[in-house]
Amino acid sequence: MTTFYPLSVKDIRRETADCVSVAFAVPEALQGTFAFTQGQYITLRTQLEGEEVRRSYSLCVSPLDNELRVAIKEVPGGRFSTFANQQLQIGDLVEVLPPEGRFFTPLDAKQAKHYVAFAAGSGITPVFSIMKTILETEPHSRFTLFYGNQRTETIIFREAIEALKNIYLQRLSVYYLLSKEHTGSDLFSGRIDRNRCRTFTEKLIPVSNVDEFFLCGPEEMTLSVRDELRAQGVAREKIHLELFGTNTGKRKKKEHTTIDSDYAAEVSIQLDGNAFSFLMTDPNESVLDAALRNGADLPFACKGGVCCTCRAKVEEGKADMDVNYALEPDEVAAGFILTCQAHPTTDKLVVNFDA
Repeated sequence: MTTFYPLSVKDIRRETADCVSVAFAVPEALQGTFAFTQGQYITLRTQLEGEEVRRSYSLCVSPLDNELRVAIKEVPGGRFSTFANQQLQIGDLVEVLPPEGRFFTPLDAKQAKHYVAFAAGSGITPVFSIMKTILETEPHSRFTLFYGNQRTETIIFREAIEALKNIYLQRLSVYYLLSKEHTGSDLFSGRIDRNRCRTFTEKLIPVSNVDEFFLCGPEEMTLSVRDELRAQGVAREKIHLELFGTNTGKRKKKEHTTIDSDYAAEVSIQLDGNAFSFLMTDPNESVLDAALRNGADLPFACKGGVCCTCRAKVEEGKADMDVNYALEPDEVAAGFILTCQAHPTTDKLVVNFDA
């Protein structure tokens, strides 16, 4: 689960002024290890100025392409994204964790479904993988994409999307929305939000005609579209979402002041068949951070409650989470937690990463 593999950079492609896609060479012996499902992501790890940096990026190709490629958009102040866009070179080695994630739905060539996606900015990366795979795998299904960007020149994968449109003329519909450039239509000028989603479902795609929705982008967009779809009666299981960045860094986390000053919790971690224990004395520290501070090598990436890399099951005791964007309600009910967001609320907590 925690094994990183050093992979060499095979190709770097400039997608937009502030985004590159990076392909990795996967040795024959690791082809099975790095097999993936459309919509999944990989976690990259490297050393920058003597400090370990990890970031998760969605695979932006179809599994049918026989390529391991991610798109990395440069974020102001982003250490890894700036490094990837400005310094990374072909031949460089990057440590890579095998594909993970559940932002997908099972495909079947016999299915005839209508899929709809709402994406914004770099949120297109897993959506493009999903869209291309569906169109190639399910010849009777169709796909509608609403894709928001600031300007025409910032549209990631525009040429690739247009190429797909030319191939699947009758089965792929694409609507571009631009927030800082007028498209000639008020309907498609601006950001994707709840009101615009409602307009689209009223005028273009009645929710009753859609089998599954995929939402990926900034937190505000993704959650507002989800809320509108749920308000219109779309079943939760038909809405798949993935966040690209959240406000968790800006949001004040819960302060666990209800626990007395003598707070102490004995935490036991089970991973890869091994177990180790440590004592937590700070109620505001997460299980993951405390474990790392005590020398554990646990799987993690975003630390924002989004990617699910640090998912584990509580075998004994209880823990509360600050935020949760990755676990489904049935997983929470079954005892799973995101350790990057979890705080023990009992004297003893046993957490199993192998569950």
